[in-house]
Amino acid sequence: MEKLSVIIITYNEEEHIERCLKSVQWADEIVVLDSFSTDATVDICRRYTDRVFQMEWQGYGGQKNLAAEKASHTWILNLDADEEVSSEVEREIRTLMEVGPMFSAYDFPRKNFFGEHWIRFCGWYPDRIIRLYDKMKARFTEGRVHEKIETAGGVGSLNEPLLHHSFRDMEDYITRQNRYSTLSAQDRFDRKGPVGIGRILLGPPWVFIKVYILRQGFREGRLGFFIAASMAFYSFLKYIKTHECKVS
Repeated sequence: MEKLSVIIITYNEEEHIERCLKSVQWADEIVVLDSFSTDATVDICRRYTDRVFQMEWQGYGGQKNLAAEKASHTWILNLDADEEVSSEVEREIRTLMEVGPMFSAYDFPRKNFFGEHWIRFCGWYPDRIIRLYDKMKARFTEGRVHEKIETAGGVGSLNEPLLHHSFRDMEDYITRQNRYSTLSAQDRFDRKGPVGIGRILLGPPWVFIKVYILRQGFREGRLGFFIAASMAFYSFLKYIKTHECKVS
């Protein structure tokens, strides 16, 4: 039977981290890599594991790779602090570890929650994401944000969804979108250079159409409209900040 290390990176996650840690107490090991939180995050983590480390921020991908390096076992379950493993996901992972994984990595569907509401449309479900992997055959890209797994082998799919408590409310959503758009703009400028005015003008309306109409955000009611509008605004922020990188 393969043993499993759970890795979690944190910074000021006292609102979410305990729920996440409680959901993975069954794992063989929990490793937390914190970026010098100023709230109670580290104290909470130490109630659940003695494998708590602190290190300066290296970007999302870099930080997750460092956490995996500190894990004792080859198989890694990477979780964000605002994610939760249900009993159904636990059973599916345990079964996989018992029979032996056939792939280098596995993705999960993910239920994204806005407050207490599960967003079924807007392109937010099934939102498949790789969270389980063999660290000898896969690692994260080193981007500032929206990190991805690069794997030397195939990727399998599991059936039960992770629970992602994405945003507390609209204020929380917009605050994070502003922060993520800055990181994404810096990454985009590094990879592709400056963005044209046409992309700034046409990109955001296309995002709204895609999310609200093509991905049926309208079926979420008023919240679906707000999400589509906010995602379009995120697109605008990302492109205008990329343009700002050129100017600076």
